[in-house]
Amino acid sequence: MTTILLIEDDTVLRENTAELLELSGYKVITASNGKIGVSLAKKQHPDIIVCDIMMPELDGYAALKTLSESELTKFIPFIFLSAKTERTDVRKGMNLGADDYITKPFTEDELISAIESRLAKVSILQELNSPQDFESNPSGENDIKSLNDLKNFFDDNGKEFTFKNDTIIYREEDHSNYIYLISKGAVKCHRIDHQGKELVTALYKEDDLFGYTSFTQTIPHKETATAIADASLLGISIIDFTAMLNKNHKVVLALVDLLTEDLSVVKEQLIRMAYGSVNQKTAATILKFAQKINRKPEDPIKISRNDLASVAGIAPETLIRALTEFKKQGIIVAEGRNIKVIDIQKLEHIS
Repeated sequence: MTTILLIEDDTVLRENTAELLELSGYKVITASNGKIGVSLAKKQHPDIIVCDIMMPELDGYAALKTLSESELTKFIPFIFLSAKTERTDVRKGMNLGADDYITKPFTEDELISAIESRLAKVSILQELNSPQDFESNPSGENDIKSLNDLKNFFDDNGKEFTFKNDTIIYREEDHSNYIYLISKGAVKCHRIDHQGKELVTALYKEDDLFGYTSFTQTIPHKETATAIADASLLGISIIDFTAMLNKNHKVVLALVDLLTEDLSVVKEQLIRMAYGSVNQKTAATILKFAQKINRKPEDPIKISRNDLASVAGIAPETLIRALTEFKKQGIIVAEGRNIKVIDIQKLEHIS
């Protein structure tokens, strides 16, 4: 049975999360702070560690650093679980060697999916390498093995681009010469159907990768990308990206994870568009834009009604009626293009 070490100082959250994991078929050992967690990890050698960041005695960052310096624990997959959502916090955790970073509040599916993904990756790497190679350092210290390593590669080698709000970054049928990392701002990808109606196909926020129609070929883009806030991008040419992949095969596994996540998002959007009520579609879309554009969902979002309607898959007039209903219920406040969420819980549970 797979053993998970859960390090969390909040008693209620620790007990609830442990119960959730046990019901999913895992053996769970728990620790109330990083100091106890490090001791348990060295004694019991769990298959994976899920750890909070802000804790007494020894915080999550220090716990990970300590474990990564020990031959007994340095290869145990490590997932941060934290309410700290700033890009710098996430990147700090990943730069220390964490395998994943889940923000609170989280769903059962998000946690289980992250755990299963990390365990699967370890299993694959063990199959690709002999036990001896896996226990030593099979790659040079500059190898790119994870999405975080890849993003650092963009930081170090990417060409800088800046785009004002509403500026087109590339058009459908333009050749995909670059893959981009968003260092600031937000981007929407969209297509125009045969009736001239715009359909938003994806939204990307700070620290997201986009523009990868192909990782190895400069084939035409299938959609148009537009900045929906002043954006700063780092671009790696397809030629350079292909050369990097040829030297760093293990990062391909991380890119497969990324594509799988993209497909899951598209499936959820299609199901919502096909079966969700107008109010559900509208609520989910507001939350989606808030997540992509803002640091906090309760901050005002400035977005056109047409963009909201396009992502929701409904007519602008229908969207406006739903927004009016939300305003009457005290869920949102709308002034011009600005929408401010007043009651996030109600919005999340719209039926």
